[in-house]
Amino acid sequence: MPACPGWSVHDVIAHLVGVIEDVTAGRLTGPPDEAQTAEQVSRHRDTPMPELLAQWMDMGPAFGALINEFRVWPGLIDAVTHEHDVRGALGQPADRDSEGVRVSARALLRTFQPPARVTVEIDGERVDVGEGTNALNLKTNAFETLRFRLGRRSRPQLAAMAWSADPAPVLDHLVVFGPSPLDVIE
Repeated sequence: MPACPGWSVHDVIAHLVGVIEDVTAGRLTGPPDEAQTAEQVSRHRDTPMPELLAQWMDMGPAFGALINEFRVWPGLIDAVTHEHDVRGALGQPADRDSEGVRVSARALLRTFQPPARVTVEIDGERVDVGEGTNALNLKTNAFETLRFRLGRRSRPQLAAMAWSADPAPVLDHLVVFGPSPLDVIE
C-alpha cells in the first residue's frame, strides 16, 4: 500500500479491528505504539477479510459513539486516515471533504508545534501555530492537512506545498509520523 509501506489492505483492517477490540477490552487507553499495532495486525493475520469487515461493522457503531461521547480524537483520526489509505490503495478516492476529515485535520493542527510561527490557511480559515513575529504561510485544505500531518507525504512533497517562503525551518516538524519515504500520489 503506498500510504502504508509494508502493509496490505487486510493489515489496515486488522489494525482497525484490533484497536476497537483493545479499547473495549481496556488494553488500550491512547494511540497504540508500534508493538501494539504489530500485535493487532498479527492477531488477525489469518482472519478472512469478510469476517474482519463483519467485525468492523458490528463494533463500529459503539466505537463511534465512544469517540463522540468522550472526544477520543485519536480513534477518529486513525479510522479516517486509514480509510483514505485503503481508498488510495484501491484507487477509489472519495469523501475527502467529510466531517471526519475536517475534524481530524483541525485536531492535528492543534498538536502542530513548529519552531517558528506558521499561519495555515485551511479551506479559507486561518490557523496560527508556533511562536514568532514573521509568519510562514501555508495554503492547504483539510484533506492535505490530514495526510501530511500523519506522514502520507514525502519530504519533497512537503516542501512543494503552497508555502509563502522556504519551509525548511519547519519541515521536520510537520509530521506526527514520517514523512513517507516515497511520494504518495492520491
